Amino acid sequence: MENKDKAILISGGSGYIASWVVKQLLEKEYTVHATVRDLSRKDKVEHLLNMQQNFPGKLKLFEADLLSEGSFEKAMEGCEVVIHMASPFKLDIKDPQKELVDPALNGTRNILNQVNKTDSVSRVVLTSSVAAVCGDNLDMKNTANNIFTEEHWNTTSNIKHQPYSYSKKVAEKEAWKMKEAQNRWDLVVINPSFVMGPSLSNRKDGQSAEFMIDLLSGKFKSGAPEFFLGYVDVRDVAKAHVLAATEKEASGRHLTCENVYSVLQISEVIEQQFPSKFKLPTLKLPKFLMYLAGPLIANMSWKSVSRNIGHPLKFDNSRSKEKLGLTYTHIADTMKDHANQLIESGWVKA
Repeated sequence: MENKDKAILISGGSGYIASWVVKQLLEKEYTVHATVRDLSRKDKVEHLLNMQQNFPGKLKLFEADLLSEGSFEKAMEGCEVVIHMASPFKLDIKDPQKELVDPALNGTRNILNQVNKTDSVSRVVLTSSVAAVCGDNLDMKNTANNIFTEEHWNTTSNIKHQPYSYSKKVAEKEAWKMKEAQNRWDLVVINPSFVMGPSLSNRKDGQSAEFMIDLLSGKFKSGAPEFFLGYVDVRDVAKAHVLAATEKEASGRHLTCENVYSVLQISEVIEQQFPSKFKLPTLKLPKFLMYLAGPLIANMSWKSVSRNIGHPLKFDNSRSKEKLGLTYTHIADTMKDHANQLIESGWVKA
């Protein structure tokens, strides 16, 4: 994208990752249109209002509802690129269809229907997830080389088992289907693993902040489950979106993951950065205890415990490095910066 005066639209602009995308685009002198659900919620948009002051005339904020047809029309007007990031990420839910699948799927349809009506748009960047690639760690046994790549799709999640992962898969599948039905705009997808690192707002209502607060406050001090996850720095994920939006040759899916770690390994990394400051776990919680405690402490069903706890995980991040030119922040720097931000915000006592 050569003309920096042509705007880039970001849906869900006040979100954890999206806020960093907004900031990085502004720092590169792009014009940004960002949508939020409610501009009167100062607790959610204050950091964006500050960016407006710091980058005069470059950031415009719009109200838009993911599930309201036509609500993105004004925000998308004149935009060359649309980065669709708005989608729910929550694990403690009562109605997965209503709280996860419908917003993810219908929100993607709504955005892309508006793209089809907006002639200026030539590229869509979609925030998907590694959850669209795999549902459970045990799924890795079905891969050819015991490693997940962009070629894989989640085939084991459904509305009852891993509904969040299911919502990410069906939303991305729908995006590819709608992309193939036309030939004006192209689609580039970012598939992040578990995103960590400092937030640009002082909110603590995201899964990443909640995990860190639980870990640093001693919730797992008696022992941590042997649960392997891919981790990636929020600033790297934001950069992946910026590159996907602005690099002409970008195409396809991109797994973004620095590396895979267990909860104990993450705890060891934090302990090295903050010696004896936090009540971090040093023992592995036996799997049989997870069958008892999983539903209570981690919203994990017996099936989730069976298919994830103790099972290794591996992602191939080479495409993001080769095709986007992405370099990854080491996990130690991610955890150090995240912990310091939570301390400064008053959510964690050091």
